[in-house]
Amino acid sequence: MDTIFFYASKLIWALISPDSFLVILAVGAWVSLVLGRKKLSRYLLTICASLLLIISLLPVGEWLISPLENRFTTNAALPARVDGIIVLGGSIDALKSQSWQQVEMGSSAERISNLLYLSNIYPDAQLVFTGGSGSVMQQDFKEAEMAQILFEQLNLGDRAIIYESESRNTYENAVHSKSLVNPTDRENWLLVTSAFHMPRSIGVFCRQQWKVQAYPVDHYSLKGNLLRVEFRFSENLEILRIAAREWVGLLAYRISGKTDRLIPSSLNYCGTR
Repeated sequence: MDTIFFYASKLIWALISPDSFLVILAVGAWVSLVLGRKKLSRYLLTICASLLLIISLLPVGEWLISPLENRFTTNAALPARVDGIIVLGGSIDALKSQSWQQVEMGSSAERISNLLYLSNIYPDAQLVFTGGSGSVMQQDFKEAEMAQILFEQLNLGDRAIIYESESRNTYENAVHSKSLVNPTDRENWLLVTSAFHMPRSIGVFCRQQWKVQAYPVDHYSLKGNLLRVEFRFSENLEILRIAAREWVGLLAYRISGKTDRLIPSSLNYCGTR
């Protein structure tokens, strides 16, 4: 069932992502024109052009992603004792790393840098890196294997680090990591991932009865500066794509029972208020 969910989620997202939607509109307008449906073609082109203009000038993606990034407190006071730190994959491009035979960081490198920072603060904490391959076609390239190479290059090889390399999504991050760690209720764990991804991650971990404290990093929105007009098409489209994918992911996880609420937060943390 988890495999069906994985492939179905990839297929559905490929069809409904903002960039795919714009391409579908453009292709639809061209096909309509070829078929002599000029009125429909003009209608589709108008919608496509309007969306392109809005995305180019307004930070629509930031409007969508900001509520998620503000769901948990950034730079919150750290606990005096931490038994373990778990960082979710998504910061290393495993396919590119294998291609060039060196570790290639992605857009969420802050997950790695903050793990290094926290590991210095808590030298006795158990470190866990969880991340396999989220690619449909390239399942052999595991992010955790690249992370192990990176940590050895950074002289962390002597730390007790657990590498989980079989997970393909956030749900499997929690399930597989828990089976390796076997955390207890008395242990304090920090969860490191991108701020926009933290609500869904907390929801999944809570569903697995693993209470973790959120440590959000890697923000995409400009806090306090969301009402602005500037031409940034490629950047705005990328943030819109990330935000839309996360909202779709939240909905899919709630419907499939992988979380117990749509948008988990610190106010309803693991079923408590």
